[in-house]
Amino acid sequence: MAKYVAKRLLGAVPLLLLITILCFGLMELAPYDAVDVMTTPKMPVEQVQAIKEKYGFDKPAPVRYVRWLNGVLHGELGYSIRTHQSIAQDLSVRIPNTIVLVLPAYLTAFLISLGVGLRAGSAPGSRWDRWVNRLCAAGLALPGFWVAMLLLLVFAYRLDLFPVMGMYTPGAPRTAADFLRHFCLPWLNLTLAFLPDQIRYIRALTMRELKEGYFSAQLALGAPRRQILLRHVGRNVLLPTVTRLGMALPMLVTGAIVTETVFGWPGVGPYFVGAVKAFDYPVVMAVLLFSAVLVILGNLLADLLYAVVDPRIEGGKSA
Repeated sequence: MAKYVAKRLLGAVPLLLLITILCFGLMELAPYDAVDVMTTPKMPVEQVQAIKEKYGFDKPAPVRYVRWLNGVLHGELGYSIRTHQSIAQDLSVRIPNTIVLVLPAYLTAFLISLGVGLRAGSAPGSRWDRWVNRLCAAGLALPGFWVAMLLLLVFAYRLDLFPVMGMYTPGAPRTAADFLRHFCLPWLNLTLAFLPDQIRYIRALTMRELKEGYFSAQLALGAPRRQILLRHVGRNVLLPTVTRLGMALPMLVTGAIVTETVFGWPGVGPYFVGAVKAFDYPVVMAVLLFSAVLVILGNLLADLLYAVVDPRIEGGKSA
């Protein structure tokens, strides 16, 4: 297993290098740059040149790329042009806030979808299955920002049960109760966003397993249907489902951009959106690069989870 992990990590190095080139290249191809935001047409040429020199925009693109890449390799992502703060420090504060919100929502959706998807898939065409299909279709069709605003309208404005935005009440002591009041609505919105796709995936896996020969053979031998579903079908469905937990790793950073922005949650989402609006390219590149790294790590984690659930796969890969 250790050799396999090391081999995968080494194989990811060229891919990461290519991703850095793409991130930097896309920023270079943008019609506007950060200098356009910080200057005006009436500024003297000398002042514009001084701004370019301050942020390194007076250098050729290859030189700036090498400097940026060298900083990334040393853990220095540069400084935000908009706030003049260290990007690494900003992300070190915002990433935990996003994880605290996204991880519980995804795990909640995962656990609910296991039960709902197994039951729906085990009785295709039943009333329960039809209602699950309808609700999932509606959930996939409804925009996430619209659902978030609806939750705010009903539970924050009309019923006044939860705060409108933020992670804590400004000026108030940071207590667990205050955090939970701010946490409930964005958590619910994210859970509702994750549920439809998860349920449909598990339902499809369950229906596929019911067509396998072992299911019919167990029924013919007199095994209870419920027992077969829990012991055999559930385990076989769990195998590919668990691997999706690894593939969901990038969601821990980028999966809540809309929700965080609507609810004013101080995570990566509003930080990234603000950087895009302000042409703050160092921040945009840092978030894109971090997301790409999470995709690669998510693929690796999915493979490892697959081996944990089914040890036979580890032996096959090691060979």
